[in-house]
Amino acid sequence: MTPQYNIDRMFKAFADETRLRILHVLTRGELCVCDLLDILHLPQSKVSRHLAYLREANLVQVRKQGLWKYYSLTPTDGKFHRGLIQCLKGCFDEVDELHCDMKRLEKRLKAKRC
Repeated sequence: MTPQYNIDRMFKAFADETRLRILHVLTRGELCVCDLLDILHLPQSKVSRHLAYLREANLVQVRKQGLWKYYSLTPTDGKFHRGLIQCLKGCFDEVDELHCDMKRLEKRLKAKRC
């Protein structure tokens, strides 16, 4: 069972628009910070701050390769965590900003990346 403090942190993570956008694009797989900056059109400091929060909430993990950091969703830990991620993958299709993020992600994946 997921500890209560993790549930609170997870809900708080989902309550912020920037963190929701980051989580949503990461449902497609691992991305470099430079990919996230390009997709979200946000400053590096803001994206980094929100990624740190998501790491503390155990929703994303980081892998360092050379100078770059790559982020992905953490493997789901329990039914609650799994449910949130499933909702993220399918419940937000009607949110315009998230839809635009996914279009930019697709374009970015087809182009030359970092």
